[in-house]
Amino acid sequence: MPGIVVGVDGSPNSQRALEWAMSEAAIRQAPLTVLAVHQAVISWATGDPVSYVGESPEVEQVQQTAAAMVEKVASHLGEARPASLTVRTINGFPAQQLIEASQDADLVVVGSRGHGGFARLMLGSVSTQVVHHATCPVVVVPQSDMVGAAGGTG
Repeated sequence: MPGIVVGVDGSPNSQRALEWAMSEAAIRQAPLTVLAVHQAVISWATGDPVSYVGESPEVEQVQQTAAAMVEKVASHLGEARPASLTVRTINGFPAQQLIEASQDADLVVVGSRGHGGFARLMLGSVSTQVVHHATCPVVVVPQSDMVGAAGGTG
């Protein structure tokens, strides 16, 4: 996945990350891959992701959510579009999939937090893992209420 990879989970923060990534990809005329990961169940025996036959509707819902986010953001960009745009949905562990994608990417973009349960934390577990383990540069797009908090604009 050369170019820019952005992780989305349907949260407002991932939408902000998608907006930033689409704008950056358009400016640089870089390919953009939108990566949506259906959170897999962990095998107690191997620690690997486990897929179940009945998961297809859930994975399809993740795909539809990601595609809808892309369509919404693209409608606000007007003529400014990435060189190419791909939406990928996979079953697995979000941080692991983003870290693996970073091996071929020029840049990985994530929101500061997703749907996790500890809203008071500055970074969520996925963004923290990606920042520490990605093999390419990572941009963490802050929460909207954080913009301007430190005198910056994001």
